[in-house]
Amino acid sequence: MTSTSSSAAAAERTKRIIHTAAALIIGDEILNGKTTDSNSAYFAKFCFSLGINLKRIEVIADDESEIVEAVRRMSEKYDFVVTSGGIGPTHDDITYESIAKAFGLKLKLHEDALRRMKKLSKPHPSQPNFSYDVPSPALEAKLRMLRLPIDPERDEESQVLFVDEGLWVPINVVNGNIHILPGVPRLFTQLLDGLKPRLLPRITDPEGKGIYRLMISTPKAESAVAAYLTELAAKVEPRGIKVGSYPRWGKGRNTVTLVGRDKAYMDSLIPEVELNVDGVKVDREDEADHLNPVDLES
Repeated sequence: MTSTSSSAAAAERTKRIIHTAAALIIGDEILNGKTTDSNSAYFAKFCFSLGINLKRIEVIADDESEIVEAVRRMSEKYDFVVTSGGIGPTHDDITYESIAKAFGLKLKLHEDALRRMKKLSKPHPSQPNFSYDVPSPALEAKLRMLRLPIDPERDEESQVLFVDEGLWVPINVVNGNIHILPGVPRLFTQLLDGLKPRLLPRITDPEGKGIYRLMISTPKAESAVAAYLTELAAKVEPRGIKVGSYPRWGKGRNTVTLVGRDKAYMDSLIPEVELNVDGVKVDREDEADHLNPVDLES
């Protein structure tokens, strides 16, 4: 594919309707247990609230070859992809350069991001003499966070999004659908929330109402309701509804869920499901824990 056709394909990805999503969590610290990943859970809830079908979450190391392979594959397969982590100032923060390599792009110092950094970033107490005007290792480390993969054949404003005026950190959009976010949970969630208004026109539920989740709390063991749930799943699958069963160890009750978009039809099933699992509809999983508490077996 030529550079021009690649750019055209990337431009198309920025406008297509978003049906599917994936998250790529990047960081040795996640894989070695030093840091607990919370960003994927937040992203899952974010997608669910917008009716976006989250199809995949991967956790990989700070390894160039793995990042290159993963972003190429995810960009091709899913409509909306986010990455988390690896965009800091140190040597092991290699997400920008790896994604640039994946799509044959060069890194470019983004001047507007630098201007915002100067305005919004406070000097660290350990660097009282730091200056943006004097070359230093500290300055080079900061600039490392501002060198972004940019496609010169496309509008730069569509590739670097400033979605929160209180943050200098941009969301770098590569190949039209790879959205590069920081791994720091506070920044990840703030930027993702800031991106939401730009996504709403591109999702099938433009009001952002998302998918409906119906929960039935049951005192029965999963094995006791398995046969009925198998029949129910086959019955509702043609209408795009998924049936799930989730054990709640030590709580005395389990949870049956129906997830889909056809709220009226799902609500009509409540009496049937309650009867067959001896359950009750709840808004929270623990809402009926005081009813018939028993020690459940699977």
